[in-house]
Amino acid sequence: MPNCNTNCIEKPISIGFGKLGRIVGRYPWVFLISPLVISAGLGAGFYFLEDRESNNIEDQFTPKNGPAKMERAYVKEHFPQGEEFSSLRLYTDGTYASLIAVHSANILTEEAFQDVDKLDQKVKQIQAEGSQKTFTDLCAKDRDLGCVSNPILDIVNDHVTNGTPIAYPQNKTEFIGTAIGGVDLYPNNSVETAQAIRLFYYLEEDKKNETDLWLRTFIKNFSGSTAPENIFISYFTSISRDEEFDTNSKTVIPLFSVTYFLAITVSIMSCLRLDCVRNKVWVATFGVLSAGLAVLSSFGLLLFCGMPFVMTVATAPFLILGIGVDDMFIMISCWQKTNVKAEVEDRMAETYKEAAVSITITTLTDVLAFYIGLMTPFGSVQSFCMYTGTALLFCYIYNITFFGAFLALNGQREGSNRHWLICRKVETPTPDNNSNACSCSCSVGGAYDPETGAEEEMPMDILFRKYVGPFLTKPWTKVCVILLYLGYLAGGIYGCFQMQEGIDLKNLAPDDSYVAHYYDNEDIYFSEYGPFVMLVIRDENFRYWDKCAQENLNMCLNEFQSSDMVAKINAIFWLDDYKKYGDKESLDLSNETVFMSNLSTFLDNSGFKQDVNISNNKIVASRLFIPTTNISTAIDEKNMLNFFRDTVSKCWPNMDLMVYHPAFIYYDQYAVIVSNTIQNIVVATVIMLVISLLLIPHPLCSLWVTFAIASVIVGVAGFMALWDVNLDSISMINLVICIGFSVDFSAHISYAFVSSKKKTANEKAIDALYNLGYPIIQGAVSTIAGVVVLSAAESYIFRTFFKIMFLVILFGALHGIVFIPIFLTFFGCCSNSNSVQGEKDQTGNGQNLRHDHVELSGQRSNQNQNHSTFSSDSDCP
Repeated sequence: MPNCNTNCIEKPISIGFGKLGRIVGRYPWVFLISPLVISAGLGAGFYFLEDRESNNIEDQFTPKNGPAKMERAYVKEHFPQGEEFSSLRLYTDGTYASLIAVHSANILTEEAFQDVDKLDQKVKQIQAEGSQKTFTDLCAKDRDLGCVSNPILDIVNDHVTNGTPIAYPQNKTEFIGTAIGGVDLYPNNSVETAQAIRLFYYLEEDKKNETDLWLRTFIKNFSGSTAPENIFISYFTSISRDEEFDTNSKTVIPLFSVTYFLAITVSIMSCLRLDCVRNKVWVATFGVLSAGLAVLSSFGLLLFCGMPFVMTVATAPFLILGIGVDDMFIMISCWQKTNVKAEVEDRMAETYKEAAVSITITTLTDVLAFYIGLMTPFGSVQSFCMYTGTALLFCYIYNITFFGAFLALNGQREGSNRHWLICRKVETPTPDNNSNACSCSCSVGGAYDPETGAEEEMPMDILFRKYVGPFLTKPWTKVCVILLYLGYLAGGIYGCFQMQEGIDLKNLAPDDSYVAHYYDNEDIYFSEYGPFVMLVIRDENFRYWDKCAQENLNMCLNEFQSSDMVAKINAIFWLDDYKKYGDKESLDLSNETVFMSNLSTFLDNSGFKQDVNISNNKIVASRLFIPTTNISTAIDEKNMLNFFRDTVSKCWPNMDLMVYHPAFIYYDQYAVIVSNTIQNIVVATVIMLVISLLLIPHPLCSLWVTFAIASVIVGVAGFMALWDVNLDSISMINLVICIGFSVDFSAHISYAFVSSKKKTANEKAIDALYNLGYPIIQGAVSTIAGVVVLSAAESYIFRTFFKIMFLVILFGALHGIVFIPIFLTFFGCCSNSNSVQGEKDQTGNGQNLRHDHVELSGQRSNQNQNHSTFSSDSDCP
C-alpha cells in the first residue's frame, strides 16, 4: 500500500513553487518593481488614517453587545434625563471636569478651605478657547437653582465658619462619601480631619462641541498651573481617557526607527560572512525592507476599506518585522543549499521548491492564529488581529516576490564572482586558495564546498553538533532538564492562579499622564465607597401599593444589604419617601386608586420624578439606588458585578429586576475575558493540531507539538501574571500570538527528529539540534529585536506587548532547543526506523545510505538555517 503522508499535499505545492521560483529568477526586475508600485498605491490609504482612528475606550476595550450596553439602552429609553440634572441618575458617565485637592495634613482648616474655594472660582472663570464660553454658560442646570454646584463646599464652609459637625458618610440628606476623603472620625461618626476634597463640574451634554472646547481649556489651565502651598491638585475630565489613550501611539513613534535599526543590525550580523562574494548583507537589508513594504501595503489596504485603526495596532509592525526576517532566513538557508555553479533560474527553482513550502506552513499557522482572534467581542483585539493577519499575508507574498527577486539579482552577482559592496570582480577560488578564500585584501572570494557544491558549513552548526547536542543528551543533563521543566511548569501553574482579570483604565494613559495621578488619588482617598448601583423594576404588573409585594421587594433588598459590598446606609428609593409623604398627608397608599392619583403630585414636588416611568396611569418601570462600598480593585469590581446580577436573578421569581451603572460597561469584560481567551486558545490549538497531523509524518509527534503549545501557553500565562500583567484584551492578543510561535519552534524540531536517519534516539536529538539549534536562536533573537525597544515605552500597553512577546519567544525557544529534543529521546516510537530499514532493503547497502547521509548533513547546515522543510526527501532545513 502506498504511504500517503505529507507528500500528498506537499509535493504538488513544492513543484508549483519550483516553477514560480524559475519565473522569478528569469524576470527578477518585474517581481522587484511590482511590489514597490503596489506598496506605493496601497500606501496612499494612510491618507485616511485620522478618519479611521478609533481610540474610543468603550468601543475598543469593552465587549460588543455586552449586557450592560443593553441595560443602558433600557435605562435611556425609560428614564430620560429631565429638566432637573442629577449625576446619580445619569445613564452615562456624563460630561464633566473634576478636581481632587489633597492637603498634607487637614483640608478642613480655614486656610486650606480658602485655597479650595479659590480653585473653585478659578474653574468657574475659565473661558473656552474659541467660543469664550464660561462654565456658567455651559453648566448642567437644575430647574430652580441654576448651575449644579458642589454641596461639599457649603458643608465644609459651614464647618470651618460655624463649627458645624460633618456627619460621614451621610450628612443630613447629602451623601458625601465620594466627595471628601482620607477622613478620621470622632466616635459619633462626624469628621475630625480630612485630607482630600473632590469637586465635579458637570456640563450640558447636548452642546458637545462647545463643552469639549471648555474641557480642553480646563486641562490646559491646570496642566501648567501652580498649586497653592500644601495643596496637591489632580484633575480629570470626561474626555481625558480617550484623549490620553490617543497620545499613547504618539509616544511609541520614535521607537520605530530604533526598532528597524536593531532589526537590520541583527539581520546583517546573522547573514554576515567573511567571504566577500557570498556575503548576504544587502540580502538581509532587503529582507527587512520587504517586511516594511508589507506593513505599508496591508495597513493602507485596510484603511482604504474603512477598517478602524486602534492604537494597539501600532505594536503590529514590530511583530511583523520579526516574522518577516524569520522567513527571510528560510529563503537564504535554502538558497545556500543549492549548487553555486548552477544557473540562477535553477537555483531559484530549487530554493522555492524547498523554502516556499516551509514559509507557507509557518504563515498559515500564524495567520490562522490571528484570524481566529476575530471571534473575540473586543474591538481592539479584532482590529489588531485583522491588521496583523493581513500584514503577515502581504509579508509572505512579498517574501516570495520582492525579496526573492532581489535574491536572484544577488545570485547573478555571486555567479559572476563580484564583491558584495563594490561589485568588482574578484579572483575565483581554486582548490589551493579555497580554504583561504577571503584574505585581508578580499582578492579571493566565492568559496564553496567542492564535494557538495553548496556553501561551506558554519561554526555555529558545528557547535551544536559537537558540543551542545552531546551535552544535552547526557543522562545527568536529562535529569537536570526534567527538574528544570518541572520547576518551569510549577511556576506557570502557580502564576495562573494569581492572575488578575480586566484592564485598569488608568493603564490606557501614558505613565506620567495627569489621568494616572488622578486615578491614584482616587484610589487612595475615595475607594471606601463605590458607585450607587441602579436597581430597576421592569415589571409593569408590580403592585407597588400592595404590602405583600412591598415585603417581597424588601426581602430582595435585604439580600443586597447582607453583603459586605453594600454600604450600611439606606438605599435611595422613591417608594420609601412616598410612604412617608402618605403618612404625613394621611393617605391610604395601600389603595391602588389613592396610590396612583397622588403619585404625580408627590413626584413633581420631590427629586424622584426621573425615577418613575408612568404611562396611561400605570407604572411601566421604576428604579432605586443601592450604595456600594470597598470596591477598589478589579477583583472587587468583578465580584460586585456578579453579586448584583446573581442576586436579582434569585429575587422574588415574579419580579423582573435589572441592575445597572455606567461603570458596568467596563466591568462586563470580566464576564467574557476568561471564556473568550480559553475559546480562542482551544480553537487555535485544534487547528494547529490538524495542520501538524497533515504535515508531520508521525501522529504521536503531532501530539508532542500540541503538548508544546499547551506547555508554552501555561508558562506564558503564569509568568505574565507574576510579571504584573493582567488577563485583559491586550494580553489576550499576545496569548493568541503565543500559539503561532510555539508551533513554529516545536513543529520544526519534532519533524527534524522524526526525519533523522540516525539510529538511536540520542543521535536523532543531536542531529535535530545540529540542523535547527542555531536557526531557532536566530529566529528568536530577530523577533526579540523587533520588540525589545517597547520595554522603554511610557505606556502599559506597549510594555505589556514586550513582556508577553519576550516570554513567548523565550519559552518557545527553550522548548524547541531543550525540552522537546530531550523528551523525544524518551519515546523511541517517534522515529522513522521502519522507513530507514525499507530504504536499506531497497538499496541493499546500508553503508552507502549512511555515507550519503553524511554528505547530505554537510549540505543541511549553514549559518542561516531557520526551519525544517516538511518533506522527507528534502535536504533544506
